[in-house]
This record gives sequence, structure tokens and C-alpha cells, in this order.
Amino acid sequence: MAGQPRASASPIRVGVIADQTGPLEPAGIADANVARMVVGDINAKGGLLGRTLELHIEDGATDDAVASAKAETLVNEHRVDVILGGILSSTRQAIKRPAVTEGKTLYIYPEQYEGQESDPLIFCTGPVPAQQVDTLVPWLMKRTGAKTFYLPSADYVWPHVMNARVRDVVTANGGSILGEEYFPLDHGDYRATIERIVSSGADVVFNMTVPPGFVPFFEQLHDSGFTDRGGQLVCTYFDENMLHIVPPAHVEGLYSCLDYYQDVADPFSRRLTAQYDALYPGAPAFTSGFGCSGLYRGLRLWAAAVEEAGTLEQADVIAALDHAHIGEGPGGPASVVPGQHHVRMNMYIAQVTNGQFQVVEELGAIDPQERQVSAPALA
Repeated sequence: MAGQPRASASPIRVGVIADQTGPLEPAGIADANVARMVVGDINAKGGLLGRTLELHIEDGATDDAVASAKAETLVNEHRVDVILGGILSSTRQAIKRPAVTEGKTLYIYPEQYEGQESDPLIFCTGPVPAQQVDTLVPWLMKRTGAKTFYLPSADYVWPHVMNARVRDVVTANGGSILGEEYFPLDHGDYRATIERIVSSGADVVFNMTVPPGFVPFFEQLHDSGFTDRGGQLVCTYFDENMLHIVPPAHVEGLYSCLDYYQDVADPFSRRLTAQYDALYPGAPAFTSGFGCSGLYRGLRLWAAAVEEAGTLEQADVIAALDHAHIGEGPGGPASVVPGQHHVRMNMYIAQVTNGQFQVVEELGAIDPQERQVSAPALA
């Protein structure tokens, strides 16, 4: 039948690692749903190169060792043509060894993160510091008059690198960092830290704690009266799904900066969200902070590259993916910046108001400004 894949053609295998259990379960469930939705759409339109996509979803369980083992399974048992997924930067690094270093498999990382990943076989489709920190911090300082920042953080690679960028941007704009502290991801007692935040007189708490530890942090900061006294709360990854994990009152007024929010008025984004909600009623929402938008973008950019290349030969797909573009996506169009393996995308600043995110600034398309990636070594 016209438009349908040939039954005799072997499927194209797509691997996804999504944290469907553990502290990041809501995000991982949403990411898995996005993968099913996009692969379903592609197959309904005939697949790629006349072949259906065969989706293999593995649960990373919010555990880096598990994610690494799942990546090995996808490479060695399922022999996938591409792997997508991972949320935490430590998880990306855990996936990288078996998938990329040993498995020589194309890997698309969909999460907003600290930047600096530069491997010929890795493409990153979420926002990076040039698109979040460099835009949000000067805007916030000008809008609120804030000058002093405090940086409570989880203790792994993403917060350390992001905080260095925050420090640079704050000081370049005439401000200062009054404190920078690091904790285990599941840390629960922040009272001493919050006492130091309050006594420092910091204007802004730039939060880099993550689930599950951010629940007690936001509660204890709220109970201190920090925001009631005019303090500003910032968390660049915070999205609508996070509003279901913490009481909205604890994050009222919080500023975030991402590539998509449900308040974005772009007609395609609205249709996309409606499609997702119809397919997965009651499930965690299609949001940006933990990878839904980047996963959608990554799958579509990869599919566009495969179609352009006309083959699954890795070198040809990478060459096409290096300049791939989609005219529609969550938050707007997106393009891989040639040579950087990162994506130019629209960015938005939003604020929690009455328990919902409202876009307060449309920043337009922002370049990732990542370094050039060297060409893949010949096998």
C-alpha cells in the first residue's frame, strides 16, 4: 500500500533510556511517552527509508549504574541505530561509556545541561548555559535590581559547571556571589544553609538542588520567609511537572528559563501538547525541564537527517544531522548549529504565578555557543 513501509524491510531500531522509576519517575514517564508518540507519528506516515521504527525503551531507574547497563543492552542485544535519553548529566556520562566510547553508537542527549559535551557521536538537543544563564541572569538583575546571589546546589557535574557560569555572568553585570554550597542529591536538612542565606541578605537564591532533595529545600526556604521579604527564587530547569512535586506555594514567584512552557502561544506547540494529552491522559505532562521538548526535537532532527542521508550509514547520518532543521517543534523551530552538535532554539523566561507558569519574556532564537566538535575518527 502506498505510503506504508515494506513488510520485508528490517526495522530501524531506536533506543530510549528514560527514568520511569526512582525520584525522576514523573519526568521519565513523560519522556517515554514522547518517544512513543513521535515514533508512532513517523510510522503512521510510512517510517523512514521505507522501514518502520522499532522502539526499545529501557528504564534508567534514576540510577547511573542501571542506565549504563541499559545502554549496554541497547547496543549489544537490541543493536539499536541510535540512543536517546538520560536526564542527569551524571547519567549522560554513565550512558556514554557503553553507548559511545565502546559501542560506537550515535547518542542524542535531550536534556538542558551544563554544556561542554563535545564528542563526534553525541548531539545535544536541550538548552545550555549560553541559552539559560547568559540570558536570564542579566534580565533578572535589570528587572528586579538584584545584585547578590546565593547558590545552593546538588553535588555533581551540572551544578558545579553551571555555577561557574552564573558567577561569571553575575560579576560581569556588577553583582556578587555570597555563598555556594553543595549537597548529596537526597539531602534533606537545609536549615543551616537557609540561615546563612537569610543572614547574608542575598537578593537571589539560584537553586541547583534537584529531586528528591529539592522538596525539603523549597519547603524550608519558603518557611524562612525569604520570598515574602522580597527575595527572588530562580531554578532554570523548573517546569510544569515540578509543580506537581512541590506545593505551588513553596515556589510562588520562581523564575525559570527554558525552551518551552505550556503557556507558549505558538500554535504548533499548542497542538503538540493537545496531542500528547489526548494520548496519555492523566500522565505526567509534556514539559521542557526534564527532557520532553529535547527528546521530541532530537527524534525529529535525527529523522530529518536519516531522510536527507538516504541511508543509516553512521557517517552520512552525522553529516546530515550536523545541519538538520525542523520548522516546527515545541517552542518553535530548531536547527543544529553546524560543527557544534548543539541546537539553536527559541528560549523563554517564565514565572510561577498562582501555581502556574506564565511566560514573562520571549527571548527569540538563541545560539548555544558551544565549541566545535572534531570529525569522527575513521573505523
